[in-house]
Amino acid sequence: MGGLLGTLHQSLRSEIEQHRRARGYTLSKLGDLTGINPGTLSEILNGNPPRAITIGQLDALAVVFGYEPGWMYELYPDECLYEGKISRPRLLPYLIRSAENGRKDCIEAVASQLLENPKNISILFTVAEQLYEDGKLGKAVPFYEYVIENEKDSYSTQFVMSHYRLFQAILGTNADENDKAVIRFSPYRKRLPETDQLDALLNLAKVCFTLQKWSEAETYADELRELSKIIYQDELQKHRKNRATELIKTERPLVYYYGMGYLYKGLVLQMQGAYSQSKEYVQAYADLHWFELLDDEGITIVERFAVFAKANFYTLEVLMGNEEIIKEYTNYLAEQPVEILPGLVTIMEAANKYHFCVDEVLLRLSEDIARFHERTLLVNMVQHLQYRYQKAKYDFTKGRIQSGLNETLNCLVLSDLMNRHYDALQCVQLFEKYRHLASPSQILQYQTIVIGEKKAEATFINH
Repeated sequence: MGGLLGTLHQSLRSEIEQHRRARGYTLSKLGDLTGINPGTLSEILNGNPPRAITIGQLDALAVVFGYEPGWMYELYPDECLYEGKISRPRLLPYLIRSAENGRKDCIEAVASQLLENPKNISILFTVAEQLYEDGKLGKAVPFYEYVIENEKDSYSTQFVMSHYRLFQAILGTNADENDKAVIRFSPYRKRLPETDQLDALLNLAKVCFTLQKWSEAETYADELRELSKIIYQDELQKHRKNRATELIKTERPLVYYYGMGYLYKGLVLQMQGAYSQSKEYVQAYADLHWFELLDDEGITIVERFAVFAKANFYTLEVLMGNEEIIKEYTNYLAEQPVEILPGLVTIMEAANKYHFCVDEVLLRLSEDIARFHERTLLVNMVQHLQYRYQKAKYDFTKGRIQSGLNETLNCLVLSDLMNRHYDALQCVQLFEKYRHLASPSQILQYQTIVIGEKKAEATFINH
C-alpha cells in the first residue's frame, strides 16, 4: 500500500504506539486493559502488512487512553476502503458508530467516496436500517437522505422506505413540520410493501386529522380500510387452505388497522358535523369479535375498540344535543380515564353550542383536568388545546371573565408550542375581545407569547 493510504495507516498506528509508550504499557498490559489479544495487537501495530483494526478495538483503545468514543475516527476509513475495495464488515460498524458518536464529518467524508459508485447506495441504506432497528431513527436520518438524493429509481425499495422512515422521523408536535412531512411522503405511500403501507396510512390519517385536513384524513382512512380488508381476505383464504401457513407479519394485529380505518373515518365525519353518518362507522368497530385469526393481543384490541365505540356513541349523542346523557357519559368517563380528555372536548363543545351547564362535570373531573398538560402525545396535545379553547368560551358565556382569559392564555401557549397558527389566531381574537378586563399580569403573559421571541413556557392555570 503506497502513497496516502500508507501514510494514513501509519498515522493511526503511530498514534496508538505513541500513547502506548507514553503510558509505559507493554503489548501484554495493553491487551489486558482493552480485552484485545496481545498477539492481535502485535499484528495490528507491527504486522507487514498490518492487520486491520476493528472499530470496536479502536473504541476499546480510546477508553484505555482516556478519550471519548469517536477518537481517531477520521483516520479509520483506510481500514475499510483500500485499492478500490470495500470491507463491509468493517465499514458498516464504523458508519454506525460514527452516527452514534456524532462524527458527522466522518460520515460525510466516507459517503462522498462511496457515492462515486451508485451501487454503494445500498451500504448507506443498510446502515440507516440498522440504526432504525436499534431504535436510533434520528441518527439514521442523514443516511436516508443520502439514499433519497442519490437513488435514481423512485420505485426501488430502498428509495421508498427511506422516504417512509424520514416521514416517521419528522413527525412530532410541530404542525408546520408535520404538514411538510405529509406532502413529501404521501406520493410514495402505495409503493411501500403492504405491511408497511398499513402503518403509513394510519400515520397519514392521524397526522392529517390533527392538522384538521378532513378530506386528506378521510382519503387515508378509506385506503386503510380497503387495504386491511384485502389483506384479511387473502390471509383467511391462505389459512383455510393450509392451517400451517404463517400469518403475515404486521407491526400490530391486522384487526387493529381494520378498526382504526373505521375509527378515523367516523371521527372525520363527526368533525364535519355528519353525526348520523359517523354513527354508522362507529357501529362497524363496536363489535369486532367476528374477526378471525385473532391471537390474545388481537382479542385485547377488539375489546379496546368496544370501549372506543361506546365513548364515541356518547360523543355523538352529546353533539346532537342530548343533554340527558351527559351524566351517564361522565360516569363512563370516570371509569375510563384515557377517554376523559377527548370526552371533555365534546362536552364543552356541546355546552357552548346548546348552552348546557356542565359545571358539575368539570368539578367531578377536576383532578384529571389538572393533569392534562402531562400528556405529550401529539393527538393529546391537540385535544388539550381544543379543550382549553372551548372551556375559555364557556367561562366567558358564564361571566367568569378572569377564568376565561386564563384559559385563552393556556390555549395560546399550546398553539405556540405546536406552531398551530390558525388556533393561535383564534386565541388572539378571543383575548382581544376581553382584553379591557384583563389583569396586568394576564396582559404581560399575553404579550410575552404574541410578541416574544422565544416559545412560551407551558405553565397551565387550573381552576
